[in-house]
Amino acid sequence: MTDAAIAKSTTQVGGKNGGGVAVVYVTCLFFIWALVTNLLDPLLKTMKTVFTLTPVEANLTGFAFFIAYGVMSMPSAAFLSKLGYAKSVMVGLGGIVVGCFIAIAAAKLHTFALVLTALFVMASGITLLQVAANPLIASMGRPEDSSFRLNLSQAFNSLGAACGLWFGANFLLKGEIFKKGITITEPMREQALGFVSNVYFVIGLGLALFILAIFFVRQRITEAAPKTGHFVNPLTALSSKWANLGAIGIFLYVGAEVAISLNLLLFIEQAHILNIPAEQAGKMTTFYMVFAMIGRFSGSALLKSFKDYALLTVVALGAIALSLVVILTKDMVPSAHAGEISLLLATVPVTTGLIPAFAALLIGLFNSIMFPTIFTLTLQRSSAPASATSGLLCMAIVGGAFLPLAFGKIEEMTGSKSLAFVAPLICYLYVLWFSLAAKKAPTHEIEEGVAGGH
Repeated sequence: MTDAAIAKSTTQVGGKNGGGVAVVYVTCLFFIWALVTNLLDPLLKTMKTVFTLTPVEANLTGFAFFIAYGVMSMPSAAFLSKLGYAKSVMVGLGGIVVGCFIAIAAAKLHTFALVLTALFVMASGITLLQVAANPLIASMGRPEDSSFRLNLSQAFNSLGAACGLWFGANFLLKGEIFKKGITITEPMREQALGFVSNVYFVIGLGLALFILAIFFVRQRITEAAPKTGHFVNPLTALSSKWANLGAIGIFLYVGAEVAISLNLLLFIEQAHILNIPAEQAGKMTTFYMVFAMIGRFSGSALLKSFKDYALLTVVALGAIALSLVVILTKDMVPSAHAGEISLLLATVPVTTGLIPAFAALLIGLFNSIMFPTIFTLTLQRSSAPASATSGLLCMAIVGGAFLPLAFGKIEEMTGSKSLAFVAPLICYLYVLWFSLAAKKAPTHEIEEGVAGGH
């Protein structure tokens, strides 16, 4: 039996013995990092208000967070290849905890630069989690079902994202400081930053306890994971055509999703859209991730019957169409409010402004399967080892740092958040091309030693 066959056999046995517990814990990781990441959206509103920031300055919160993927993904891939999945998960969670407590210090000191530092540290931990968790889920079972498994875990990621938006809207966007036309005072700033401190204390404490839980099942995770133990140079992924094409896809998709998500609250609360308070707008943005969650659960089911690249084509077309709706309604004069409707998560006015508002929110539905499907399509086509390819793909998440700045710059130049949706529109056009190209490429199993085609 060859070394590759032995490794494959060992992985399959490990998956049977410890796979169930490993899947549960890894799925929890998807939920956790999504919750932490999506606190960025209400946090951006808080920072913009407390520190009186311009659109580009406010989007530095996203830049500080997502730039960590560019800096830390390759080191994370090297760490994973040498020390394994269980240790990587615990170290990654530890990084988030450290970042939470830096955020508390930043809130106490009223220092925006330290807030950005905290976000970078948190994201560094999440980067290691992503590098480990995505190939772990994708490899635990039949290769043809890898997109299904990753989409199912990503559905819980969307649940975590929705919870992060809801949690943030309820606990970060309260207080007089967020009322329209208010004169901001120092006590108001103190109260708003106090809410930031409380939120990150609760998260830090909860994650510290979860690290302990992971420690007790670390062996099961190791048994269920692809085998590691030797150093893999993460730069080997650069030699694979499909690893690079997939990285561009992840860069642009994540950039589009984050640019929309970070600015959605500010878009919805505008006078010519829904003209509602920040807290209500924040709750409204929860629909963005609720739609994503619905899309991922339904997408997981559809992937049992349809090819992954075909579904990616459909959702790319949907995101393009909705982006165009937002752009083309930029000059629409909304009708006067004709009452209110309760949508469970938020109460919104009845007005034609709901058209661009829900067009933007519904992009979440079509975003739903993009990340996991691009990820697995790439892993199945890349000629580089799985850990190296995963590291490059996770590094590409740095797109979330740059596209929001492009979004903010277009807004500053045109004076229109609607026209700023041109930035994500361009990204979705590439995803459409990628889905069509993936149909013709040869595939292979996801593993460390591959000899797939370029």
